[in-house]
Formats: sequence, C-alpha cells, structure tokens
Amino acid sequence: MLFFIMGRLKSIVLQYIKYNKITSKGVLSILFDYLPLRVKRGILFEEYIDFHLYDAPKDIKDCFLGVKEQWRLLEVLNPRKYFIVARNKYFAHMFLEAVNVPTAELYCYYNPEYNLCDNAYISCRVYDTVRILKEKSVKQCVIKTTEDSHGDNVIVIKNIEYIQNDCLLLCFDGEIIKLSSIMGKKPLIFEKLIKQTSQFSSFNPTSVNTVRFMTTLYPSGEAKIIGAFIKIGREGRCVDNAGNGGNVDACIDVRSGEIVSAYRFENFQNMVSVKCHPDTNTQISGIFIDRWNEICSQIIRFQQAMPFVKAVGWDIAITDYGPVVIEFNDFWDRTGQIFIGKGWRKEIVDCYNAWINKQ
Repeated sequence: MLFFIMGRLKSIVLQYIKYNKITSKGVLSILFDYLPLRVKRGILFEEYIDFHLYDAPKDIKDCFLGVKEQWRLLEVLNPRKYFIVARNKYFAHMFLEAVNVPTAELYCYYNPEYNLCDNAYISCRVYDTVRILKEKSVKQCVIKTTEDSHGDNVIVIKNIEYIQNDCLLLCFDGEIIKLSSIMGKKPLIFEKLIKQTSQFSSFNPTSVNTVRFMTTLYPSGEAKIIGAFIKIGREGRCVDNAGNGGNVDACIDVRSGEIVSAYRFENFQNMVSVKCHPDTNTQISGIFIDRWNEICSQIIRFQQAMPFVKAVGWDIAITDYGPVVIEFNDFWDRTGQIFIGKGWRKEIVDCYNAWINKQ
C-alpha cells in the first residue's frame, strides 16, 4: 500500500512539473487541494488542470462531474444493453422516428454486411446506393459514419451528379469525389441537409449551429433540462464542435434562453471571451433565442420518449419547424461544464439516487 501511495504521489508531482507554468501554485498547495478530489471522486489530474479546478471556489469543485464518476453514475442511468440506441446513428434514427421525435430525413443506410437488394432504404453496394438516392431525387445530403462522434467523418454534399452506376459528389469545401471512393467497410447514413432558423444562421451560415441540451428522466416520468449551451462554427466550416478548435461556444440560461458567456475555444488553456462572432461579427452574448420556452417543452418531450437512456446529451438544430435532433449521447463530453460555468454533478447524482431508491 505504501508503494502504491508513493507511486501515486510521484505521478502527481511529475504531472505538476508538466503543468506548473499554468497553475503558478506550489506543489504542496496543489497536492493538498487535489488529493481529496482524487480520493473521494476519482477526478483526474488532467481534469483538475483543464477545468481550472485549482483556481475554482469550493462550490464549483463540488459540482464538477469527472469522467470516472460519470461512468459510474451513467452505468445505472444508461445501461450498457441500450448503448446501441444512442451510439449507432442508424438505429437512433429508427427509434426517434418510431417515437415521433423529429430528426433529419434518412435517405439511405449503407452497410456492406447487408446481403439483400431492392430495399427502399438499405444498400450494401454502390449500385444500390445510387439507385436509392436517384429514386428519391437527392441533390444534396450529409453523409456520416454510423458510430463516430465529435463531427468526425461527416461529409456535407452540396450537389450530386449521377453518372453510370456512380455519383460525383460536390463536397462542402469544393472538392469533387466519387461516391464509390468513400464506400468501404464502414456503414454510412445519408441524411437530408437541415435548414436552421435565420437567427441561428446569422451566427455563422456555413455550419448548422446546434444547442447541446443535457436532460434527466426520473422514475415519476418527470424530465428536466439540467444545462444547455450553444455551439457555433467558424466561417467556412461546416461543423460546430469545440474539439475542432476556434469554434464558439456559449452558455444558455435555461430559464430565459439568453446566450451568455461566449468563448472562442482553441483548447482548455486558450479560451477567449467574445461578445460577437469573430468572423460574422454577429452579436452572441446577450441574445435571447427565439421561441425558447417552446423549444424547451419539446426537449422535455424528447427525453420522456427515451426511457431507456435516462440522462442524455442532445445535439439539437433549431429550425422554423422546431427543434430537430442531430444526435443524442448516452455518454457525452465534459467540456460544457466550462462554458456553462458550473458542473452538472448534483443533477446527475440526484437522478441516479432517484433510480437507485426505486429499485
């Protein structure tokens, strides 16, 4: 046990040396502050640094939810047997449609392991994919791999030219590629391009700017929105994820729909506070999202329609017809706790306890 403790202390000291220019605090001060968080809640040293917990007051430390504790809590709220519902975009589409939750129209699901032909939606080869898209007169679409996240492997297609047993795809960045060149072993979905409201387009018209809602569902059937923030892309980009660097993120006051505390996010140690979008110069901070109460009511309904996943991170596009689900996550990233200015640990623990006590 002594060797284990000494090993842990050595690891922390080495990490402190790596980050001491960031913290500007002495090693003993860091140890006495960090060790209780590590022992009681499993908070990683990288989280301690990335989320600036070394400078945070006690109430901010108390409400931060680290990855280890998140795994433990969500194991109960979002059981493994239901992972496929959220983590496979095709099955997510099927479920959302079945419970009348709006999502982008699905044109085609390509899976090379599928053996049957002549299906209206499912294909296993280029020829059938072309046939399905052509029958639906698809000229624009979004192509995604079914199990990636954070905007990875998303291709926005601005125009499709049908040629003999193939297609020429005009990509968002101007590149022209053949459909056959991107179809291999990975399953793909082909979705309709979503048109966001003029308000959301004004922030940045080249990306679909989404709202991340975190929701919880209780045994009584009550659902709650425990936090929300907006993700806005940069000029010329088609994705809004913070992880792509330079994109803009801002807290949304759940009660009023006001956008507050906007940041240009390069990385955890390089966040620049902004009031307007750095490219479009459109005001962000202080803006109230149109029809906010209606949107929140719909999000509550979405969570209530998802009883298998009791704590969800939703990526929502706002359209003239209301909120549309881009995807939903049973295990979402922790970065939003920086943008919101506080964590959601208390809310997740409260929901967890409600389900534990019900058993």
